[in-house]
Amino acid sequence: MLKDNLVMLRNMHGYSQEEIAEKIGISRQAYAKWERGVTIPDIEKCSHLAQMYGITIDSLIKTETADGIGMIPPAPKGKNIWGSVTINERGQIVIPKATRARFGLTGGQRLIVLSDEEGIALVPSDIFEAKMKAIMEAATMKNDGI
Repeated sequence: MLKDNLVMLRNMHGYSQEEIAEKIGISRQAYAKWERGVTIPDIEKCSHLAQMYGITIDSLIKTETADGIGMIPPAPKGKNIWGSVTINERGQIVIPKATRARFGLTGGQRLIVLSDEEGIALVPSDIFEAKMKAIMEAATMKNDGI
């Protein structure tokens, strides 16, 4: 759990044990013990580690797995990894139950499909439309003031 996340996060960010230890004010040997699971950091050190990696303390201490992938790194603060889905022959996917519950998604609800070069996102249409309306109103007020 914690020890696995410490190793994974350190390697993902390209830090040595010594660099991490220096950043949070402990010895390299003390940090190495955390990664081996011999000891665990106190809550203050966990807070420093979470801030340094841009994650929550909760995600620092929990290990997440995904089907077909195994253990995955903690998601950045405000981001989630909900699992994987399979697209059926008709191009349909089933959104995981925990995701539907968290975002209050129900059958028949419209979603807007957004993307960038790396992937897609689904946003409830009412939220997307409200944000677009606010952006357009702000742009109109800005143009009226020119």
